[in-house]
Amino acid sequence: MHILICDDEESQRNLLCGFLKNRGYTVTPAGSGREAIELAKRLAFDLAILDLKMPEIDGIETMQKIKEIDPQCYFIILTGFSTVESAVKAMKLGAYDYLNKPVNLDELEILINRIQNEIITHQEVEELKEEIRERFDFESFVAESPKMKEVVGLIPRVARTDSPVLILGESGTGKELIARLIHEASPRKNNRFVPISCAALPETLIESELFGYERGAFSGAEKRKLGKFELADSGTLFLDEIGDLPLTVQVKLLRVLQEFSFERLGSNLPIKVDVRLICATNQDLKKKISEKTFREDLYYRLNVITIELPPLRERKEDIKPLAEFFIKKYTPKVGKKINGISREAMNRLMRYDWPGNVRELENVIQRALVLSRGEWIESRDITLPAEEKELSGESLAEIEREHIKKILKKVNWNLSLAAQTLGIHRNTLRMKINEYGIEKEK
Repeated sequence: MHILICDDEESQRNLLCGFLKNRGYTVTPAGSGREAIELAKRLAFDLAILDLKMPEIDGIETMQKIKEIDPQCYFIILTGFSTVESAVKAMKLGAYDYLNKPVNLDELEILINRIQNEIITHQEVEELKEEIRERFDFESFVAESPKMKEVVGLIPRVARTDSPVLILGESGTGKELIARLIHEASPRKNNRFVPISCAALPETLIESELFGYERGAFSGAEKRKLGKFELADSGTLFLDEIGDLPLTVQVKLLRVLQEFSFERLGSNLPIKVDVRLICATNQDLKKKISEKTFREDLYYRLNVITIELPPLRERKEDIKPLAEFFIKKYTPKVGKKINGISREAMNRLMRYDWPGNVRELENVIQRALVLSRGEWIESRDITLPAEEKELSGESLAEIEREHIKKILKKVNWNLSLAAQTLGIHRNTLRMKINEYGIEKEK
């Protein structure tokens, strides 16, 4: 860690430099704000410790100049008791913290350790992003808001362990994506990630899906089938909507977590497995425990590490980058040239509460791309579910097919005029008419 010490008092500067060098840090001193700025142009600093009151250029101005050169640098401001108000101002402008003079060296060391941990976490996250970017669609995971940055910071630490993880969050917040990111960042990344939804299968099938069965185990079991636990051996098993797991299956799942073995249906031969379990739910499991629909002992087995995903309405900073990502993702599929989204349209997205979260935003953007008449998505192209309830159930293809039919009927099947209205090439329109099986009404 490279630290810049800037103080016009030589005795104070020497004291701090000597203390930090003895602690193993690389330290560079500066006697003025101007000297510190010149040093920042030539050297990369992780942390700058700046005296607030200095002649010519004070600590706040020095910090702002260095931030322009290196936005990643952290800052601690040193201040006298009479200038605490200015130090607080410095924090609002981007300083990490401030210390009163004379500096308590123990407090300084604690503060630097905290900054160092943040730098290490940031580096781990960036390395994780780079690694996953090569193996997985990490760009679809946007984390500009403080809450989502906190979640991303947890991923590398959680990934190092084999402890069960419980991911909590409303529908559409990206729980499976987080589970996949944990898997991809873990030592198990070269083995399978096996997802299963406990809500999507009837009670009669969920047990056989998880544990598999032998031939003849029940009517229709004509050959042996491996369950999800066996398929995920040495990898990760993701149980989505764990709150919907039947009580009878909860008992068997608890045994697997305790003994790391199970039997296929129709067999009494134990099968050992090495599986990392990640579960997710949008339900209140503690409430389900009180209602006797979820086992308390299973809950404590699963709830070793908890990750809580905020709803989109609590991470508004992510709406714009998410919308831009979905525009980039789906524009090629509609055969149009779309440059982006207008300010008025974006303002509507920002004002909306998104009860369906990221999944709902994705649907809205898909529909807007189909309805857009120019190279920009305008406010008129944005249809929110509060205005049109059936939106969430429609696919991009269904929306596009109906829109093309409507335009063709409006222009009496004049293909050139329809293509112009839709903002696509005439050949693209012909292709879509054939693809969707659209026929002229007689």
